Amino acid sequence: MNKWILGARPRTLPAAIAPVLVAVALVGNDINWLRAVLALKVAVWLQIGVNFANDYSDGVKGTDADRVGPIRLVASGLATAKSVQFAALISFVVASAAGTWLALLTSPLLILVGILSIAAAWGYTGGKNPYGYRGLGELSVFLFFGVIATMGTYYAQTEELTLLSFIVSIPMGALSCAILAINNLRDRPTDQLVGKQTVAVRIGDRRARLMYVGLLVLAHVAALATLIPTVLLTLLVLPMSFSISRQVLSGISGKDLIPVLGKTGKLQMAFAILFALGLGIQ
Repeated sequence: MNKWILGARPRTLPAAIAPVLVAVALVGNDINWLRAVLALKVAVWLQIGVNFANDYSDGVKGTDADRVGPIRLVASGLATAKSVQFAALISFVVASAAGTWLALLTSPLLILVGILSIAAAWGYTGGKNPYGYRGLGELSVFLFFGVIATMGTYYAQTEELTLLSFIVSIPMGALSCAILAINNLRDRPTDQLVGKQTVAVRIGDRRARLMYVGLLVLAHVAALATLIPTVLLTLLVLPMSFSISRQVLSGISGKDLIPVLGKTGKLQMAFAILFALGLGIQ
């Protein structure tokens, strides 16, 4: 596979696609498809930018030297640090262009949201004091790939924010967090060695596993909290949630957790599709 596709980490893209899909479905019959496509472009290219930025920052810091997860371009020597940094920059430029167009169609406030999103993307592992090294990664993902992505897309369609748009953002944030949580659980031993204080490192192996399961539970409960009968469709993925949770609680670690990352991404996408259907046919 092309090294740049590997570096973009396609398995993480459901975290970008899912909130846009759900927010557009919540709009109902009055969807503006141009705005929807622009919102999707912003989300996807921000996610790709985050992945390249993390690859670059962790690579130059040396924290990926003993990584057991998917190949990182800088740490593995497949690409130079400068070229990966440039790939991150290009990704953010593409996201910014789409976001600016979207803001011109709706509200200049979206430009501010975009600036904050890119700053958060870079600051996760970049700079002198990356917040991802201090256990704030999950909180950031919940906000930016859950609440902001979902409510931002909804606002771009309707130019208003509602309590319901916030409630439907919670499952998206929880499942995006779950993707990061399983990633950090897998890397916990090596992160601990290099002083990367992720949530998994801070709370320990057992609690990190329980937190992962709790995020899946939160996603299901929050969906039901919409009180929309057709959203019961999301319960169709409950067996999948249960199966993945059993795997995580079984104690598997290291490379054995790599497939769980892919399954979590598939769970988020399946959940989002069913959630969107439930919201769309209400």
